[in-house]
Amino acid sequence: MDAEQIAAGRERWQARYDAARKRDADFTTLSGETVAPLYGPPPGADVPGFDRIGWPGEFPYTRGLHPTGYRGRAWTIRQFSGFGNARQTNERYKMLLAAGGGGLSVAFDMPTLMGYDSDDPKSLGEVGHCGVAIDSAADMDVLFDGIDLGAVTTSMTISGPAVPIFCMYLVAAERQGAALSGLDGTLQTDIFKEYIAQKEWLFAPEPHLRLIGDLMEYCAAEIPRYKPLSVSGYHIREAGSTAAQELAYTLADGFGYVELGLSRGLDVNRFAPGLSFFFDAHVDFFEEIAKFRAARRIWARWLRDVYGATDERAMWLRFHTQTAGVSLTAQQPVNNVVRTAVEALAAVLGGTNSLHTNALDETLALPTEESAEIALRTQQVLMEETGVANVADPLGGSWYVEALTDQIETEAEAIFTRIRNLGTDGTITAGILRGIEDGWFTAAIAESAFVYQQALEKGDKRIVGVNAHTGTVAKDLEILRISHEVELEQRRVLADRRARRDDAVVRRTLAALTAACRTEANLIPVMLDAARAEATLGEICGVLRAEWGIYREPARF
Repeated sequence: MDAEQIAAGRERWQARYDAARKRDADFTTLSGETVAPLYGPPPGADVPGFDRIGWPGEFPYTRGLHPTGYRGRAWTIRQFSGFGNARQTNERYKMLLAAGGGGLSVAFDMPTLMGYDSDDPKSLGEVGHCGVAIDSAADMDVLFDGIDLGAVTTSMTISGPAVPIFCMYLVAAERQGAALSGLDGTLQTDIFKEYIAQKEWLFAPEPHLRLIGDLMEYCAAEIPRYKPLSVSGYHIREAGSTAAQELAYTLADGFGYVELGLSRGLDVNRFAPGLSFFFDAHVDFFEEIAKFRAARRIWARWLRDVYGATDERAMWLRFHTQTAGVSLTAQQPVNNVVRTAVEALAAVLGGTNSLHTNALDETLALPTEESAEIALRTQQVLMEETGVANVADPLGGSWYVEALTDQIETEAEAIFTRIRNLGTDGTITAGILRGIEDGWFTAAIAESAFVYQQALEKGDKRIVGVNAHTGTVAKDLEILRISHEVELEQRRVLADRRARRDDAVVRRTLAALTAACRTEANLIPVMLDAARAEATLGEICGVLRAEWGIYREPARF
């Protein structure tokens, strides 16, 4: 790009920056030096390939979605939390919000994630242990008691039974008197990554895609601010993928959901802004920053050039980041505070829209209140003390960062080509489904994890406290333990609710859901009726399993 084009681009950026709202904050260094909101090539410079870097707020959004960067709006502090029963988790949410958290992110226990009630035999010993137990809309009432769902953004990390859980959330909002049309938040709903990495599904991919399509249609028409899909790379990375694999598989999944929306006749300019993403921030600092920058660029180009988006918001890749759980170590766990801070800084310098920081003890148990507060304070120190929010994309133009960004983009594009070639019709969706059926994704991730493990065992890769610098004076941590009484109490409460509800209404709503499954009707309204009647998660998912069967992953040796 020549000097004249660069100068014109800077003028466009300056006009958009001047017109945008800025935070009321001190944008100077610790020493009181004024810093510019953006840095770029010096006047008169020719920069070949600068169109791939560009300006914040302009296509291809390598440097961010907004001309102001974090000067306009800082990232949302959204701490992921859930344990025990709804009342216990509600208390933790209130603590996090009072301490400065900006949004809620719900972690569910394993029975909920798999669509089973707390009194199901399959739930024995798992209730409340890795997240909060939710059996019906009444639990959602308790979970958000005293928290205005019309005023706080709420993210829910669940995919297999995401739709019935979302219906229960909507019922809780109705009971609070909130206007459903104004609700804001994110539902994960990403079933592709379950088959690829996390393995929490209810049935085969096709009926799951039907539910997701129904949800996309419903939210577009009724709850336009709510994002019905958060396409998740986090679990792909946690399963052992490389950074490029995480990026490519995640964006490919996103392209599949775009193709799903288009197949429903939806306008890409209307539904694509309802897609968001969820990435891992691992400990290789510069690689992670490059990954986030490449993600924005790839998504914008594909949405415009492949899927025909014309509205800039449809080309924006908005993403939440969580620091890497797999980087945490049980050995010398206090070191995890340092790892988390480095990972969080990478996410911020990569332009994340919201962020969760892991607690130091999460490799051992759910976080205590003290460790959860340290994790929250880590973000607040970054936001308030370091100056990293003063400048948009402060590493833009770094030879190293730009080279890494290009490299990861090239690797991702090669993977997209491979995925397309897996299918028979040239679509990403067909390739993903074939890759799931053949175990291609699983095998590729397993190979990457194996290569990394070998490097650790040889000492080529080093982890402090594990295979390097193993001596310590640290004492064992006090960890949070979930009492078995939580499960017993949850089962008692569930039995009492079943006894007090109107069973005839429940049976009628479940029968209506069964009938709707056998048509092409949108399932959200009938599922909402079942949730209002206090049908349980297990009962609703039981209807769906009875109609669509269960899915067993093909054996691969």
